[in-house]
Amino acid sequence: MENLGEQWVGYNGQPKSTQFGRKSLRLGMPLEPGFVLTIEPGIYFIPELIDLWKGQNKFTDFINYEKLETYRTFGGIRNEEDYLITETGARRLGKKIPLTAEEVEALR
Repeated sequence: MENLGEQWVGYNGQPKSTQFGRKSLRLGMPLEPGFVLTIEPGIYFIPELIDLWKGQNKFTDFINYEKLETYRTFGGIRNEEDYLITETGARRLGKKIPLTAEEVEALR
């Protein structure tokens, strides 16, 4: 669908946000009952990018560079879940995934 242009697929013809963090969203339109979508939150720590942005003093309203140093060698993590939009909210589809540290450790 991206070949059609994200502004037509995910934004109802409206321009995408240019705000840090929001400009990468692929879906920025009102959700309607019956929609099914995948939410793929992830966070990645790229030392070269951290150094570049910190050196340029970029995004200081959003990034605590001092705290970020503690995650420098973490790498990253991603989660994917599918949701059905309902009249009253949303329902996660599929089996429950572990959310707490205890639940994750119990899988070992």
